Amino acid sequence: MNYDEALQYIHGRKKFKKHPDLNTIKLLLSILGNPQDKINAIHVAGTNGKGSTVSFLRNLFQASGHSVGTFTSPFIVRFNERISVNGEPISDNDLVSLVENIKPIVDELDIKMGLQAPTEFEIITAMMFKYFADNPVDVVIVEVGIGGILDSTNVFMPKVSVITTIGYDHMKILGNSLSEIASQKAGIIKPKVPVVVGNLPDDALNVVEKAAQKNNSSIDVLSKTFKVTKKYSSGWLEKFDFNNGILKVSDIKIKMLGDYQIHNAACALQAYLTYQILLKRHISVGDIKRGLLNTRWAGRFEELNSSPMIVIDGAHNEPAVKELTKLINNHFDDKEVYIILAVLADKQYIKMIKLLLKIKNLHLILTEFEGVGNRKAADLEKLTTQLNNDSVDFIANWQLAIARTTSQMSDEDVLIITGSLYFISDVRRLFK
Repeated sequence: MNYDEALQYIHGRKKFKKHPDLNTIKLLLSILGNPQDKINAIHVAGTNGKGSTVSFLRNLFQASGHSVGTFTSPFIVRFNERISVNGEPISDNDLVSLVENIKPIVDELDIKMGLQAPTEFEIITAMMFKYFADNPVDVVIVEVGIGGILDSTNVFMPKVSVITTIGYDHMKILGNSLSEIASQKAGIIKPKVPVVVGNLPDDALNVVEKAAQKNNSSIDVLSKTFKVTKKYSSGWLEKFDFNNGILKVSDIKIKMLGDYQIHNAACALQAYLTYQILLKRHISVGDIKRGLLNTRWAGRFEELNSSPMIVIDGAHNEPAVKELTKLINNHFDDKEVYIILAVLADKQYIKMIKLLLKIKNLHLILTEFEGVGNRKAADLEKLTTQLNNDSVDFIANWQLAIARTTSQMSDEDVLIITGSLYFISDVRRLFK
């Protein structure tokens, strides 16, 4: 099997739908020798902010001299990114070897289980656990795919659980209220495993706190047990103080813009401190500051060009767009702002567009991309006509949309290309 054949095999599992329980992934892992029981790990869930929090955590541990494995989704450039060590994707050979190892097992399960056999994400999850069991690192940071309680990653006992944010997304799967969505996310909470949570709405926080209490798990909540104080900063920086009552760190700097990134960094820091204390490891303020400052996360308000400024940001749902509008108003309110947007059809794209239209000096260009698998891109051409707004235009071809928009801009203007992470991935490849 070569690399392309390995990827084709993985992606060929699309016909196998998400299962209503964890029995299939547990069976697959048991045949593999339960590799999930052989790792030290942190589990990260949340509507938004998971990827950034994982990246902050990785850099904190690396700055402390530890080897770090990560499991993330989706990928931005290459599939191998999903399983990485110290920020470096696993090799093509390692990926092929994992697929060759797992394929005979899955082939047998296909015969025995039919359409209940392992899905694409279950296979990738099993590959990740096996890789880190066979290639040990000091800590593995595992990002939830969707939800929590029924997510394929929810089959191990972490040292710390993290819930970054809770908002409206994937409602067909997770529920139509914040309480229902919170119940799904809170499913990652394990008995006596400490929990760190971000800035959650009251309804959601109430659900998470009850789940922690039921599991006899300590819980640290942003703005309650650990706090941040934002400070003035200029340029491509955010600056803040952190205080959890035990440790105070002043003048932390991060190069990822937005109040929400301050919150993600704070959650990561609290989870890191909890983990280090639990395992009786050394804590250095210098390591903390260096780790957070060095953190980057591809596709999250990432600058691709400086003159004119071109930025990509995977604001793929309504809560993310709310944070993006705040960021733009805080950092670019004195500039002409051009936004090119493409989203998947199963997102609340009308609400997302209405939020963006509140930005002053806005030029909004709606476009399309191919989508991914069975998930289609939203048809925004008809919506553009319905909006009947001079600030909104539609250009079907996203490459042409970028070319036309940049030709209209001055060097002082800002172009933000945003929406689906799959779209952002396509755009990033064009520039990189």
